[in-house]
Amino acid sequence: MTFFEGNNMTAGYNNGPDIINSCTVKADKGEIVALLGPNGAGKSTVMKALLGLLKLKKGNVLINGEDISNLKPQERVKKGISFVPQTRNVFAELTVKENLEVGAFLRTDNIQNVIDEIFELFPVLSEKKNQIVGELSGGQRQQVALGRALMIKPSVLMLDEPTAGVSPIVMDELFEHIIKIKKTNVAVIMVEQNAKQALTISDRGYVLVTGQNKFEGLGKDLLKDPEVRRSFLGA
Repeated sequence: MTFFEGNNMTAGYNNGPDIINSCTVKADKGEIVALLGPNGAGKSTVMKALLGLLKLKKGNVLINGEDISNLKPQERVKKGISFVPQTRNVFAELTVKENLEVGAFLRTDNIQNVIDEIFELFPVLSEKKNQIVGELSGGQRQQVALGRALMIKPSVLMLDEPTAGVSPIVMDELFEHIIKIKKTNVAVIMVEQNAKQALTISDRGYVLVTGQNKFEGLGKDLLKDPEVRRSFLGA
């Protein structure tokens, strides 16, 4: 049994056509799973379905064997699922430390220990803890977003385009941080346009086409697959 899984998910918006059809995505703790595909393939729809922002017509979502398909997003967060959207993922007018504190809204214990763990994971945030987030670089703001998502001590972390709009150097730094997060025994699922780089750090990957699983496998195997390389990796 995989720790977190969306099985045979079919869903669409309102009364419109299905955007994903019998789509399956699975992730274990301590694993990075990349969700790839062209624009319009249904990657964001999969994320919304896993988060409970979109009701499934068919299929289910399980965490640690428990069916959470009918739980609201807030209830799924309480089960340990955290999400970093591509945009509007920080409070630009607050300090770094205040952003982390906002991320701990579900906690009732002393959060300072968790903040210390975040600062250990992201040393630059400790250096700039009293700085307004809007004054930080794009890469540093993304670290704040990651840190804020980790404040609930999630077992599953979902990332939507974590390297969008950053330079190649910053992208590499962010991927290094994602690897660090994985090593804390968190299941990481990320939608990523930088497919080649994403597969390089991913344990497994799924390539979606028109809302269906087109390819899936180990990251290193997908990197070598001639059809995947030709169609999605620009090789």
